Amino acid sequence: MSSPLPPALSRLIEAYRSVHDLQAAAAVLSWDQETMMPSQGREARGQLLGTLAGLRHEHLAGAAFADALAAAEDEAAEGEAAQALLREARREHDRATKIPGELTRAMAEATSEGLASWQRARAADDFAIFRDSLARIIDLVGQKADALAEGRPRYDALLDLYEQGSTEAQLAPLFDGLRAELAPMVQAAADCGVEVDEAPAQGQFAPEAQYALGRETAAAIGFDFEAGRLDQAAHPFCTGFAVGDVRLTWRYQEDDFRPALFGILHEMGHGLYEQGLPAAWQSTPIGTAVGLGVHESQSRLWENLVGRSRSFWEWLLPRFRKAFPEHPAFEVDHIYPALHTIRPSLIRVEADEATYNLHVAARFELERRLLAGKLMVDDLPEAWDASYKELLGVRAPSAADGVLQDIHWSMGAFGYFPTYTLGNLIAAQLFDAARAELGDLDAAFARGEFGPLLDWMRRHIHQHGNLRSADQLVQDATGAPLSPDAFLGQLRASAAAVYGI
Repeated sequence: MSSPLPPALSRLIEAYRSVHDLQAAAAVLSWDQETMMPSQGREARGQLLGTLAGLRHEHLAGAAFADALAAAEDEAAEGEAAQALLREARREHDRATKIPGELTRAMAEATSEGLASWQRARAADDFAIFRDSLARIIDLVGQKADALAEGRPRYDALLDLYEQGSTEAQLAPLFDGLRAELAPMVQAAADCGVEVDEAPAQGQFAPEAQYALGRETAAAIGFDFEAGRLDQAAHPFCTGFAVGDVRLTWRYQEDDFRPALFGILHEMGHGLYEQGLPAAWQSTPIGTAVGLGVHESQSRLWENLVGRSRSFWEWLLPRFRKAFPEHPAFEVDHIYPALHTIRPSLIRVEADEATYNLHVAARFELERRLLAGKLMVDDLPEAWDASYKELLGVRAPSAADGVLQDIHWSMGAFGYFPTYTLGNLIAAQLFDAARAELGDLDAAFARGEFGPLLDWMRRHIHQHGNLRSADQLVQDATGAPLSPDAFLGQLRASAAAVYGI
């Protein structure tokens, strides 16, 4: 935004700063709860988060903010950024006025306790430990959806929180279409007789060496560790408090390097987006990511389209050998198939590219039923297992690897999961557009030159913050509306290379 700003708009920005700062403070406490906080701190932490959520709600829904917003709207400042700021401030204010402050506080306290009970339940492999917390969260989420719905289906109101404009009516046929394309591919891979040798990815990998390699790789790609850090957590995530303070987390398996390495690349992609947001708009409604679908596109792009490519491994392999000198030697052609296996599995975050969206489809259907009152919490574990059997042909041997594997429901994040699939589709379309403009990206990756692709993302995605809609951003960056074509084309190419199908 150009300077000087119109006076009423300046007052609105100042009024919003408190809203932003309270949210950032709560995010710091949430990060600490998942990484550093002792277990006995959960009750006090829930109270703190509830207080901050209540204060943020009071600021956003209060008369002072409403007056500042109305004055700025009357002032009618010109320019795309000013208009976008007014649009997003109005959207947030209207949403806050529909949700009672007491519900906001109750939700913050319930999800803080829910996170702690989910962690205990997952560690003990016992859904019953999480059951009551989840039931409470679903009840509160339902109340929130009812407050926001205004005649829409409950689930639509929740979807809109994470990807503006998303609806069940749009997503259901998308998932049906992907299922129709992916299920035959998964079956063809199973029937073709090709057995992928995964030995290069398996062995003994010391956690400290996995951490060092992941950190080195993230830094080489462009993540600024002077403006971020990497810590261990039960479930990998990224959170940004400011452009100069972005936190990544990771987890590992000692017998397989893939979960840690690709988990770090995934969260690094989120982190690159957070570090690339426009600093001049920080603390305003347009200084954030445009939506979680676009956010997820950045993580999936670096994790899958870059990190699983042959050219990336031509650069990484010498560093891998240095990190794990006792691991049996292999070449890029040996590891490539192990990075593109197609095999139904239990864990979403470790799923291959062909089955990943089937994991998301299962959660989409379960959430719809839970919010519609067609599925009770007591029946959720069995419904989960039945859905996985139907979609993927597998059944979890434990709750920890089944219904308890994700953190999202403990955080009240119903309606979040579909953004993962949208992110896969957006990532593929952006990558094709970048390749068309930049030329031979494979040669650049093999030399360890990731700057051209990162700079392209900075120009076309990151620097725009929340200025435009996700649909407009994709259209502007790629010259076409979002479609699954690029994603399916890339997937067919890797399946043909590994399985000959």
